[in-house]
Amino acid sequence: MSGISVFLREWAPYIAQAVGETFVMVGVSLAFSVAIALPLGALLVVTGPGRPRASRLVHGALNLLINLVRSLPFIILLFFMLPVTKAIAGTTIGVRGVIVPLVAYSAPYIARLIESSLLEVDRGVIEAYEAMGVRGRDLVVQVLIREARPSLLRSLTIATIGLVGATAMAGLVGAGGLGDLAYRFGFVRYENAVMYVTVALLIALVQLIQTIGNGLARRLSKGG
Repeated sequence: MSGISVFLREWAPYIAQAVGETFVMVGVSLAFSVAIALPLGALLVVTGPGRPRASRLVHGALNLLINLVRSLPFIILLFFMLPVTKAIAGTTIGVRGVIVPLVAYSAPYIARLIESSLLEVDRGVIEAYEAMGVRGRDLVVQVLIREARPSLLRSLTIATIGLVGATAMAGLVGAGGLGDLAYRFGFVRYENAVMYVTVALLIALVQLIQTIGNGLARRLSKGG
């Protein structure tokens, strides 16, 4: 017990700071990513083949853009975007310096998940609302998004877990968070206890996100 007490006294402030930085990175990046991805995903659906606003040009351009960005592993995108990150955030290190590449990495992925969720909405439901005169943006907001809420929530849960993994990789370039703690102290300085605690915290965080996401999705599926 004395060893655990000594470890906690020495490392608790660093661990608490790393957990806080991870939450900030995930939360801020997720908020910006959803703000970008939701209209992109909806636009992919409404401009798709067989839709009232079908447009091969718009749909094809969006598909190409999303596929191009998604084809890059996060660590490569992180380095590739350094000039853009510097111009937007004013820095390329720390929590602020990783938000831009995290958003660029996750927004196209979330847009694709949103597209998939919206496409699951029963075509008969859409046609019924169209027959009542619901069109355009109202159709997307009042019908597609509302009907797809459980699926959207599950998709966002998956995306959030992916962001947790991306923030851990960002630790390799000094972004802060649990990944940075594991790399600088657990790997570089051979502090095995720090590495084990970091891994345990990441596992616990992912399990917590998955549990909350699944629970909320079940409630929405039941009309809660």
